[in-house]
Amino acid sequence: MQSMLVIGLGRFGRHLALKLAELGNEVMIVDQDEDIVNKLAPFVTSAHIGDCMDEEVVKSLGVRNFDVCFVCISENFQSSLEITSLLKENGAKMVVSKTDREIHAKFLMKIGADAVIHPERDIAWRAAMKYTAKNVFDYIEFTPEYAIFEISVPYIWIGHTIRDLKIREHYSINIVGIKTDTEVTPVVNADHLFSEKEHLFVAGKKEDVMKLMNR
Repeated sequence: MQSMLVIGLGRFGRHLALKLAELGNEVMIVDQDEDIVNKLAPFVTSAHIGDCMDEEVVKSLGVRNFDVCFVCISENFQSSLEITSLLKENGAKMVVSKTDREIHAKFLMKIGADAVIHPERDIAWRAAMKYTAKNVFDYIEFTPEYAIFEISVPYIWIGHTIRDLKIREHYSINIVGIKTDTEVTPVVNADHLFSEKEHLFVAGKKEDVMKLMNR
């Protein structure tokens, strides 16, 4: 369990706060809109009405005590910049700011954001990757070059083991987990026999995984 601060309760901020709380985190929400704050208050740890462009409001939140502070105000870039800066000036350990534009992301990082979320771009990239390769169900990007993919078992692998196939040697990827229905096995034995009912989690270069799945 971690302590989270979510500033800005637009659609993204609301979904984020509710999911963080659902996952068992302590969540404080802050927004100027009293109605929105009151609607979400029963689902989170604490709720405050206030304008975080006011430094006194930011100081009153005790931002040093949060593991992560989220700034979800991308529609007003000036506000997002100022709040991000105020959080860092007041000792926030980690600030994650939402943006809708690449140029804004660069400015946010320059003034202190530890990470930037670009939801529309990230979803678009995941959709593009998912529907470009055959039988790819999801992927998590580590760098522009490397990612973890959830894939179906390639037909030619069924009935064989990792040891038999020499997967790392022949395909330049690593099997990091196996999913059967809803159960995930994170450590895979080299003698595991692949079946068509499984999904695999594989890590490697995107181009290597795409090459495998598009054969």
